[in-house]
Amino acid sequence: MNETGKPIVLVAAAALVDIDGRVLICQRPEGKQLAGLWEFPGGKVESGETPEACLIRELDEELGIKVSHACLAPFVFASHEYETFHLLMPLYLVRRWEGTVRALEHKGLAWVKPKDMDRYPMPPADAPLVAWLRDLL
Repeated sequence: MNETGKPIVLVAAAALVDIDGRVLICQRPEGKQLAGLWEFPGGKVESGETPEACLIRELDEELGIKVSHACLAPFVFASHEYETFHLLMPLYLVRRWEGTVRALEHKGLAWVKPKDMDRYPMPPADAPLVAWLRDLL
């Protein structure tokens, strides 16, 4: 809990960057909170799990790709208060992975240049991270 009395939820996310400097964003499926919005892939860190282990697991489950711990570069983080919880989300840069990215749990996938990401509606916690990607890429 924090000073607002809301639980803190730790979510790890990845900015997969391809050779052309595009970043993968994923569309949340129907039936989930914030359905239809575009987000960085990742997920909730389980009890006893590190953010890196979470991302390795989530990227395999969500996208069917294998990522090694050495290929996860900590980049920036989001701290955002939602109605019922406070989200803390480290974003890692990933430039190397094995396998072909597939939408196993998302409604859709898009490889987008950071300068064009404002065309894709994102959750409030994800959107501010785009400026950091624009500056880097």
